[in-house]
Amino acid sequence: MKYDDIKKSLLLIENPVDKLEFVMDLGKSLQQIPDGAKCTEIFGCTSFVEICEKDGHFYGRADSMMVRGIVAIILSLVDGKNVDEIKEMDLVGEFNSLNLNFGAGRLNGIQSMISFFKNL
Repeated sequence: MKYDDIKKSLLLIENPVDKLEFVMDLGKSLQQIPDGAKCTEIFGCTSFVEICEKDGHFYGRADSMMVRGIVAIILSLVDGKNVDEIKEMDLVGEFNSLNLNFGAGRLNGIQSMISFFKNL
């Protein structure tokens, strides 16, 4: 799902529980990581997370449904962009604009994932 579609959908959902269920459903859309992809474990997350890259495309995996959804959102933000474009993006501001309510542990993980992309 494209980021603009994710954002529109999330902003239409008023109930916080329904928003979180939508995020978990997004995790089902993560593409399988292709053979030969270079994977980096993201530290600071409450669950296991890897962001992988192959041929300029990013992939991800996590061991939690919620975190898979978060990974899907972040990957949709950077999809189709090169390293310079990603570094110029306000990933934190854009993610915050989705009005998702996560605890401190999840927020640390989100920041760690965003830092990964800012440090490409």
